[in-house]
Amino acid sequence: MTQTPSQMTGTQILTLTGLRFDANLGILDHEKTDPQPIQVDAELSLGVQPLAPRDDDIGHVLDYRRVRQIIIDECTAEHVNLLESLIGKLANRLMQLPGVLGVRVKIAKLEIFDDCEVAIRVETGQW
Repeated sequence: MTQTPSQMTGTQILTLTGLRFDANLGILDHEKTDPQPIQVDAELSLGVQPLAPRDDDIGHVLDYRRVRQIIIDECTAEHVNLLESLIGKLANRLMQLPGVLGVRVKIAKLEIFDDCEVAIRVETGQW
């Protein structure tokens, strides 16, 4: 018996890459007063899902617009000294979204050095 796309399943991962905005982050004097550009990449494991949703209704899937806004809101809510603190806070928030089984997040400070970017990556949950 042949399965239709709505009967077939696969592991689904929602990915946002290259999200850039300014955040209040760092321990240096100028970092405490001036926002700096960061880049966030995020992967959210949604586990096994039908290859095609049961219908074409956004209410039945994880809306990536919501995920994007949560990332921006969490990273800009307040000044944070350490990149490690910020990424932990963000990963925890993303893990609270309905249906999310695992989170991989990378946050890069784009202008801290002239010759490289500095980034932290964290992975939590089930993959």
